[in-house]
Amino acid sequence: MIKSLGAKIYAALVHKKNQKWITNPIETQKKVFKKLILEGSKTRFGREHQFQNIQTQKDFQKAIPVRDYEGLKNYIDAVLEGESDVLWRGRPLYYAKSSGTTSGAKYIPITKESMPQHIRAAKEAILNYIFKTGKAGSVNGKHIFLQGSPVLEDKNGVALGRLSGIVAHYIPAYLQKNRMPSWETNCIEDWETKVDAVVGETQSENMTIIGGIPSWVQMYFERLIDKTGKNVGELFPNFSLFVYGGVNFEPYRAIFKKLIGRVPDSIELYPASEGFFAYQDDQEDKGLLLLVDHGIFYEFIDAAHFFDKNPPVLSLEEVQLRVNYVMIISTTAGLWRYNIGDTVQFTSVLPYKVIVSGRIKHFISAFGEHVIVSEVEQALQQAVEKETEEVQIREFTVAPQINPPKGLPYHEWYIEFDAAPKDIEEFALEIDRVMQAKNIYYQDLIVGKVLKPLVVRPVVSGGFKQYMKSIGKLGGQNKIPKVSDNRKIADQLDALFDLKTEQG
Repeated sequence: MIKSLGAKIYAALVHKKNQKWITNPIETQKKVFKKLILEGSKTRFGREHQFQNIQTQKDFQKAIPVRDYEGLKNYIDAVLEGESDVLWRGRPLYYAKSSGTTSGAKYIPITKESMPQHIRAAKEAILNYIFKTGKAGSVNGKHIFLQGSPVLEDKNGVALGRLSGIVAHYIPAYLQKNRMPSWETNCIEDWETKVDAVVGETQSENMTIIGGIPSWVQMYFERLIDKTGKNVGELFPNFSLFVYGGVNFEPYRAIFKKLIGRVPDSIELYPASEGFFAYQDDQEDKGLLLLVDHGIFYEFIDAAHFFDKNPPVLSLEEVQLRVNYVMIISTTAGLWRYNIGDTVQFTSVLPYKVIVSGRIKHFISAFGEHVIVSEVEQALQQAVEKETEEVQIREFTVAPQINPPKGLPYHEWYIEFDAAPKDIEEFALEIDRVMQAKNIYYQDLIVGKVLKPLVVRPVVSGGFKQYMKSIGKLGGQNKIPKVSDNRKIADQLDALFDLKTEQG
């Protein structure tokens, strides 16, 4: 009772303080920009890009090109080799290791200025929930966030690990007694062994907050049920808050309801190694509040023009609702005009709220259709909702089939069902109808008989888990790309499960 009352008072104080930047986002971003330029001018990167001459955002855009990790790699390599004052003053506190695209593993610097913002944002997300809902009982129980190992390596004098493992070192003292699992269990590297150990430690506890990427939390829930014979809601009657990020929760909602026996409140977070960008601040609104006061300066490029020679770059005050933007960031970790690869759409500008619509490299445009993740997820969800009997989807991915053995090319949807529709072909046609309604370019290709309607390939139970295990990416923060413009994943699934039989 005392702890929950204290949480409510603290939440109210933080909420009041945050109104200053939430209600003045443009002025706040201008202040963040000035601070970044001032600090950046003291670095090698700043000297080489004439930060001393930068007065406006237009100056900034002229002086520094938009870059991804490969574009900054020479600077990051110098930081890794021990050079100081390269991208940011001094040396980083950590390197967050994540998967790269063309350059293998990425080592994202985290500095003494950027690290507190990761912790601040996560804390604010839960405090905001307590303030908005008045529900603080969850602070009295046990909490678990399924995450990577907190064991850190040494990289030339700087600690290296997964972001979730780094964050594990910053759990406040007042939450340590409530935190699960034990440090020893959290350090287990093998995901399946770790999940079994987590189940053993938590099955008899008063779990109230559970967090993690939905697909891996789902595995945890299923192991709990297998071991105890009870659903999650029976085991944890006070489980009231699910915290997640990394993927859209909607495809998992029906399965979670079945596993839990009810639907707890949830908070969506938008964290990455490069920064903590947004969190859900309203249970009735799926838009995520953009964090404009957390050491990050934002710019946006219309995704439809991103690959043009000189696409227009917009500041926050210039964005429009429901346009697919590539998000460009500059941060207190020394990532300057950095393309993290995500695309977002604004759902509100008072305050600024976004949804994550996909990845600029995760789309299908083999025929000029430019299908993005949000379209695919929404089409699948609408097809599920139209079914008269319950359909449950565990995982899926979509790829183009450019050279089929016969007939026209098509989009190929690999779906692992927990409860499949009675008529797969009709289900596929319904998805296709929604896709045509959402994407006029795709519709033109279907109507013009450049493509035939999409094909659904049912994947065997446990198939995506087996695939992830086969490539060494089972568990942690690893996710299946929902769409790909190539057949790398599709061909591996075909090889593993012999899914080549033509539909219809």
